[in-house]
Amino acid sequence: MKDFRGRVAVVTGGASGIGKALAKAFLGEGMKVVIADVEERALAAATRELGGEVTGVLTDVSEPASVNALADRVFELHGACHILCNNAGVSAPNLDLWETEPSDFRWVHGVNVNGVAHGVQAFVPRMIASGEEGVVMNTSSGDGGISPLAQQVVYASSKAAVSIMTECLAAQLTGRGTKLRAAIFYPSGGMLDTGIWTTKRNRPAALARRQAVDPARETTFADFMAGARKAGYAMPVQDLDELAQFALAGIRNGDFVIMIGRESMEATLVERARKLARGECPIELQHMGLD
Repeated sequence: MKDFRGRVAVVTGGASGIGKALAKAFLGEGMKVVIADVEERALAAATRELGGEVTGVLTDVSEPASVNALADRVFELHGACHILCNNAGVSAPNLDLWETEPSDFRWVHGVNVNGVAHGVQAFVPRMIASGEEGVVMNTSSGDGGISPLAQQVVYASSKAAVSIMTECLAAQLTGRGTKLRAAIFYPSGGMLDTGIWTTKRNRPAALARRQAVDPARETTFADFMAGARKAGYAMPVQDLDELAQFALAGIRNGDFVIMIGRESMEATLVERARKLARGECPIELQHMGLD
């Protein structure tokens, strides 16, 4: 897809962070944009801030009916969807697997994994039926898709699932001869100051943990950066608008993997493969004294 002007983009988790930056980038290309988010106030504020041809739709991606309602709204408004960004995501505290609770997985995988599936199920059949070219870009993470962090088992496992799901989707869209393609978006380039650090604010009461978590396991971005500096780590921060522009260029170029510095993943994945082939676990616990 080379020309974006006049086309329609849908971004879940679009009221803040990377999602809002993507929406801004699409609007800058002359697109009509629908942002979906579970936070009503943030959604209204983002819609006002972005201006232009943007519509906000309150959506809980973990619920199929909510995502179907989003698709209904998009096609009622614009009659099409050309770029679908399944971007909404949440995280859980850094815990050992035996310390997690069923609700941790139900919540994080419900949003991060099921949310992507619900987006594809609601939009892709209509996108195929339109006969127009289109792109489904799913937001994954290097933490899971490339090099999982042991201390982030719930989140990392969800993002590994997103990466594999997107590989399968891409093969299916191409193999079935559709005009759609899929892409994996790995937010990258440095540390990201987004709402993912404080997503517990949106955790449903029905999925609340029974056991309280040490606040040190639920650090904010500012606290993490302060801790890193104290520990002697220099952590670069990636500008979100620049990241969104990079993603837009990746869509235009037809890239399957959209990631700043993606050439570096080869050495990481080769080493993982070597360890696995030797029968070894490819990851270690890495905490930098911050978890």
